Order: sequence, then C-alpha cells, then structure tokens
Amino acid sequence: MKRVLSIWLPGLAIERWAKTSDCPPDTPVVLTVEGTHGPVIHAVTRAARERGARPGARLTDARALDPALVALPADPDGDAALLRRLAKWAERWSPLVELDGDDSLRLDVTGAAHLFGGESAMVQDIRSRFAGLGLTARISIAPTAAAAWALGHYAPAICREGEIGAKLGPLPVAALRLPDEAVRTLERLGLKSIETLAGIERRALARRFREADNPVDALDRALGRRAEPLTAAPPNPPPRALLRLEEPATHPEAPIQALDRLIPKLVRELQQRHLGARRLSLTGYRVDGSIAVASVATAIASREPKHLARLLADKAAALNPEFGFDAFALTADWTEDLGAAQDSLVEEPGGSRELARLVDRLTVKLGSHRVRRPQPAESHLPERANRWISALAKAEPIEPQTVRRPQRLLDRPEAIDVIYATPEGLPRRFVWRRAVHDIARAEGPERIAPEWWRQPSSARLRDYYRVEDTSGRRYWIYREGLAGDGRGGAPNWFIHGLFG
Repeated sequence: MKRVLSIWLPGLAIERWAKTSDCPPDTPVVLTVEGTHGPVIHAVTRAARERGARPGARLTDARALDPALVALPADPDGDAALLRRLAKWAERWSPLVELDGDDSLRLDVTGAAHLFGGESAMVQDIRSRFAGLGLTARISIAPTAAAAWALGHYAPAICREGEIGAKLGPLPVAALRLPDEAVRTLERLGLKSIETLAGIERRALARRFREADNPVDALDRALGRRAEPLTAAPPNPPPRALLRLEEPATHPEAPIQALDRLIPKLVRELQQRHLGARRLSLTGYRVDGSIAVASVATAIASREPKHLARLLADKAAALNPEFGFDAFALTADWTEDLGAAQDSLVEEPGGSRELARLVDRLTVKLGSHRVRRPQPAESHLPERANRWISALAKAEPIEPQTVRRPQRLLDRPEAIDVIYATPEGLPRRFVWRRAVHDIARAEGPERIAPEWWRQPSSARLRDYYRVEDTSGRRYWIYREGLAGDGRGGAPNWFIHGLFG
C-alpha cells in the first residue's frame, strides 16, 4: 500500500524572516511582493493577522484597516532556496522527497514508517525536528499525494486506504487544488464540499470545465483512481562552465587557452551561488568520443581566477589532444560556502590565505600524498594523539588537550636507566645515550592507563614525569608498569619527549 507524507510549512516566509529580524514580536509586520496593481501581502506576523491583514490582500486595503502596518519586501527566492535545502534534509525520512509548491514537501514513506516506530511516531519526529528549526509544520499521511496535501492543509490526519472518502468528504472543494476560478464556479453551483462534488454525474461536470480545471480529474487523483507519480527534487548540479569549439583543436596549447575563457565563467557562477571551489576538473572532449581530465584540489575554498588558473595551467598542458578537442568543460566537483569578505582595509592578503595557496602549489607539483599536515586524534596515548593527513583533506574538529606536552616528541620512546629512592618514588638520576643526568627537579606522576580496546590485556600503565637536570635541560620520562602489578617483572623506564 502506497503511503505519501505531506509537510506543509504555512509560516515558512514569515518564520524565516523572524529568525534574522530584530523587530519586537508584537510588531505588525507584513511581507509584500509586487502585484499587478501594487504591493500584495505575501506573509504576515501574528500581530498583523490580529489587525486584519491577510496573505493575498492588497497592501493599500490592509493599511486602510490599520495604517500602523509595517510593510517589508518579501524574499521568495530565499524562501525557495531554503525549501530546497529542507528537501535534501528531509531525505532522512525517505529517499524520495519532492518539492510541492512554494511551501510544501511530499515524501514517499511506503515501507519506511517502521524504522521510526510507526507512522504516528514518524509524524511526531518530523514535527519536533522542524520545530527545532523554528518552523511550523502541518503533516498528513495518505495513500495518494493529492489526499495527503488536502488533509495537510485543511485537516491534518493519518489516513488509511479505506478511509480516503470519509476523510476528504467534509473538506471544501479548494482542497482539490483547483484554480480559484474553478473553485468559485463550483461554489456558485452549490458544490462547496468534496462529498457533494462526488455525487454529481461526471459527464455534466466535465462539460463545464476545461481539461486543466476539471474537478473530476482532481477528485480521481485524490481518491487514487488516477496515478500521480512522485519525482524526487532535482539535485543541485555542481558549478560548471562549458566551451564548444567550431573546429577541432589539435594544438597542445588549446586546453590552456580554453582555461582563459572557462575560469571567468565558472567564477561568476561561484559568486552567484556564494560558493568557493575545493576541487576543479578540466575535461576535454575529443572528436572520437573519448575524454581527457585534469583535476586539482585546494586547501581552502577559493574562487580567485589567477590562483585557479595557476593551479590548472600545468595540468591542462599535459592533456593530449590526439585527434583534436571539440569541447571543454570546467567543473567545481567539490565546493564549500564562501561569502564575500574583506580581510583588511588595505590590499594585503591574509597569512592563512597565502599559506593555503602555497600548499595548493606544492600539492600540484609534488602530489597530494607528499604534502601532509598533523591532525589531532582522539587518543590519550601521546604517540597516538596526532597523525598525518593530506594537506588538502578536511580537518576534523577535535577538542584540544588541556594537559602540558613537550614541544618535541620522539618517534619512539627510548629506554633509560633510572635511579630512584623507592620503587614508587620520584626519579633521582637517569642514564640516556651513555650520558648521566642528575635530576634537580621532578613533577608528577601523570598516570595514563592503556587503551584496553586496542592493546592486549598484558599492557601496563604509564606514570609520566616532567624532570629537569642540573644543567637546566627538561625531559619527559615515564615508568611503564608498577612493581607487583602481575603484568611482568620490574617496571621499565623510557624517555618520550624534550621540553624547550
């Protein structure tokens, strides 16, 4: 049995505006769009609604009732972009999510409700998650998309297969999503509800309406007599610039010359979408149907034309035209948000940006596997607390350690001989690399237990000490194991790092 879930966001525009507005909540604000005869109200706050303002009304008529209304321009494009992002976000409940108008989504949840504890639990989960985003959601589930939309807008409910007629019957004919003119015609005929419309002879209705406004077809879609397939929201394609050549180009410089025309086009699209490129691919299409690809990556998001051209120049020069290229495409395969920003009052690039550009150039010359940087890791063992990753890889946020660590850590701890007053006491002298070091000061211990989920059960704990010898040199040493711990013989001593 097919199950379609409808999510209606009746306050999408005004709630999105309220999240970034500094106006007091009791301000009577209306958002307007341009209409044929002047501004038309698009969305209203609760205070404005209480004063008589309604979406769809002309602003001049609403101000005749209340001159204190505050009119602000609406942002339909921003609302549509938010709805598209919500559609991708809603894929947590269904792999098939479709945009349904300007303020609604519909999901094919057939066979998916049990993953969330049933349909009622799924509806509650969706409602609470949208509430966490500051959005009001009205949700319904029905066997057809039209029935789910009608219930969501007029009587939110969970409708089973045999209940469609009973659930939809009391609803007004406007719930069938007919044009306003068709709804007014039906109401003048006395057909104000769906149940009265369903009792009328079908051919008589069909003769009165155009095919696009036919209420019979709308009723059939709601009742499941006529199929209405769902199509997923189209994926947002990556930014891309295309160049077609009138004649095949066989010169080796053709890809580089194509870059001069492709990069400005791609940068303009990145600017319009407020994105920066992290990975670029130049694709050359040969006349015989084969392709040649050159790719580069960046350490941080960038859309600076000169920098991108410098990175791609050598790669593009290596493309083999063979029988000739007849088209080129430059695609930003990996992008990140990048808003317009000014680093300083003077034309001086920031240090972090210059470092990222240097990393990019080194990576292109030497290869990504040869340019690396340290990355903190989630481990309390010093030798595992850091690892090396590619300089172009995305850094993972790790909470930094608050304990003091030496500036230099040995690749491997080196064994030392230690003299101490008691087995559990502070070290007094140690021998490392045939040199004797008398300890003037010692601080510790800092006990670090073994990682039982990685190490064998025979692994011994460590007691770390920060020590300073009589010459002022400071070391980080540790004792592995305790006397009589049952995991080996006498404790062993090692040096692990050097301070200063």
